[in-house]
Amino acid sequence: MKRRLSWWAGGILMALLLLFTFSVFGANRPIGASTYVPYYAGILFGMDPQHYTYLQEIEKPGAWEGIMLLGALVGGFITSVFITKSFRLSVMPTAWKKYKNNSVLSRLLWSFFGGFLLIIGARLAGGCTSGHFLSGMSQTAFSSMIFGGVVLVTLLVTGKLFYNTKEK
Repeated sequence: MKRRLSWWAGGILMALLLLFTFSVFGANRPIGASTYVPYYAGILFGMDPQHYTYLQEIEKPGAWEGIMLLGALVGGFITSVFITKSFRLSVMPTAWKKYKNNSVLSRLLWSFFGGFLLIIGARLAGGCTSGHFLSGMSQTAFSSMIFGGVVLVTLLVTGKLFYNTKEK
């Protein structure tokens, strides 16, 4: 039987990560992932920050977000391959097949639509999903609490609608 990290140990590790990130030894600002996209797009496409107001609004952009996301991707891959040995490539999760349908197109369209709504909601609340959940909620930001509450209710409703387990 594989041993998993307990919820309280994960919480302590996340709190330590947040303390480090907010400290002068870390990034000295909140965790967030969406800032790197316009920052690197500006570099890639040669956009002058003086002509694009959003690029002007980004405080200390691009210093570490891309590295954090790459590290999460590589770390997740290494963990799934070598530690949990659960790595598999799949476009169609088994729960989707069991409770919804076998259509890959349906799965991809619903995933895109759900992700799109999630990002729109996060941006309307003034941040990104990881920024709201990790940094905003740890600081008890009102917009993050609203975003987190809406996401939780939406998850429950979506789970009930999409994955209804009652036999027909």
